[in-house]
Amino acid sequence: MRILKRLFIWSRNLFLLLVVSGILAVVIYKYVPVYYTPLMIIRLCEKNGADGIDHRWTPIEQISQSMIQAVVASEDNLFMEHHGFDRQQIRRAIDETKKGRRLRGASTISQQTAKNVFLWPARSYFRKGLEACFTLLIEWIWGKERIMEVYLNSVELGKGIYGVEAASQVYFGKRAQELTAEESALLAISLPAPQKMNPKQVSAYMRGRQRRILSLMKKIAPVDMGYRHPRNAR
Repeated sequence: MRILKRLFIWSRNLFLLLVVSGILAVVIYKYVPVYYTPLMIIRLCEKNGADGIDHRWTPIEQISQSMIQAVVASEDNLFMEHHGFDRQQIRRAIDETKKGRRLRGASTISQQTAKNVFLWPARSYFRKGLEACFTLLIEWIWGKERIMEVYLNSVELGKGIYGVEAASQVYFGKRAQELTAEESALLAISLPAPQKMNPKQVSAYMRGRQRRILSLMKKIAPVDMGYRHPRNAR
C-alpha cells in the first residue's frame, strides 16, 4: 500500500508539474519571440545539422497582409470565427475515415501553431490530446493576432527554412512585408509538404493551386489582426 501511495503522489506531482509548466510556457510565449521549436531541433538532428536553421523572427506588422490572407484561405478560412477547432472539418474528416477514404487534415491554424511550438510531429491520440489542450490555452491566453504572428514565424517552409521572413528572403530576395499576393499564395501552397514543394520551382500543379488560393483570397473577408498594416495605412 505504501508503494502504491508513493506512486500515486509521484504521478500526481508530475502531472501538476507538467500542467503548470505548460501554462507558464504559453504565458511566456505570449510576449517572448519563439526562436526555436521542437520541430526545428528534430529536423536538425535528423540531418546532423547539415542544412542548419534559417529562421528570422519578424513582428506581424512587418509581414504582408497578403501573406496572412493566403494562409487563411489555404489552411483555415474560419480562423477568425472559431475558438481553436473547426468542427465542420473535423466531422468531414471522421466521415471520410469511416468510409475508408484517405485521411484528410482538419487542423486549424491554432492547432498547427500549438503543435509547432510545444509538441513534436507524430500521429498519436496522446499527442493529439496534448495538442487540443495547448490549442485551448493559446486561444484563451494569446488571442488571434499572437497566434497568427507565431504561426507565420514558426511554420516550416522548406529544408531548414522556418517562418515567412526567412522564406521570403530565400525564395524571392525580399522582406516579408513586400510579398505580393501571388508570392504569398506560392508560399501557402508549400505548407502541407514544405520538404517537397519549392516556390522557386513551380510545377503545373502548384500554378493551379496558386490560382485557387488567389481566388479564395478574394472571396473571404479581410483578416483584421487589430492593427493598421503599414502597406495599407493612409
